[in-house]
Amino acid sequence: MTEVSATDVSGVVENVMPAIVAINCSATQTQYDFFGREYNREISGSGSGFIIGQNNKEILIATNNHVVADATAIEIVFNDDSKATGTIKGREPSSDLAVVAVNIDDLTKETKANIKVATLGNSDNIKTGEMAIAIGNALGYGQSVTVGYISALNREVTVDDVTLNLIQTDAAINPGNSGGALINAKGEVIGINSIKYADTNVEGIGYSIPISQAIPIINDLMNREELKENQMAYLGISGKNVEKSYAEAFNMPVGVYIYKVSEGSAAEKAGLHQGDIITAFNGRSVSDMNQLMSILSYTKGGTEATLTVNILENGKYVEKEIPVTLGFRTDSSK
Repeated sequence: MTEVSATDVSGVVENVMPAIVAINCSATQTQYDFFGREYNREISGSGSGFIIGQNNKEILIATNNHVVADATAIEIVFNDDSKATGTIKGREPSSDLAVVAVNIDDLTKETKANIKVATLGNSDNIKTGEMAIAIGNALGYGQSVTVGYISALNREVTVDDVTLNLIQTDAAINPGNSGGALINAKGEVIGINSIKYADTNVEGIGYSIPISQAIPIINDLMNREELKENQMAYLGISGKNVEKSYAEAFNMPVGVYIYKVSEGSAAEKAGLHQGDIITAFNGRSVSDMNQLMSILSYTKGGTEATLTVNILENGKYVEKEIPVTLGFRTDSSK
């Protein structure tokens, strides 16, 4: 294991760098001139990512959703400065996570030998006061390193009506660092840095998505396949979002409140009822209806799934795991 001190992290960084990439994106932005005429303007942006997996066909890179969400073209720059075209494998806006794929045949033999898959740590075991090292493509100038400490854990941060529990660190996380790795003194990735959640009014506060929270979503994104509409799963509910303010006011869990169950649907067959609140799908947290619909859109009909549902019993919500065999989206029109 590489030795590390409070003043020298060079050995750790050197070992991790082959797993870190820079991400350069191009996008088209619609604008209007003084006379109200519409025109398109090419814009560019940069971010970071790290290699999360590899198979016979692809190199898979984890990053933030907001880094690549509107991109019309994605360029990946590896540690040896070689470049390759990236394509979005999957995105999860509500978690600000995405996976980008690079065709392995597009890489030279030298680059293949140079790069490595990042070593993942367990963010559930980290403690306040431990060293944190942020690596990323800061300000788009190339890879840089900042060092700090874990300032706080489970910080609730809300952006765009989405609340996440994040790691707070005083290691500087600057524009371009988004999607890069927050690593510990062992060189293990413990978080995914995100400038989206940074507090611009206070210096020395950066946020990172805990890796243990992100991995189930990333694994799902890596294995996601595009489905035709007649292949997509259907649950058969109408739902309303239980947002944090309502949850706190009425002592309810955050999730999807079922106000209607369609007759003969997968939901009815599984025993779901009006008033139940869905909080997770196959272990993945579900905070709103859009997120649930997104999950169903890339899940095949006929799949066996497990819903985490909170059911009101004797004035209190009781959490239960309910198995369900999902229907097909085409069932909704019957």
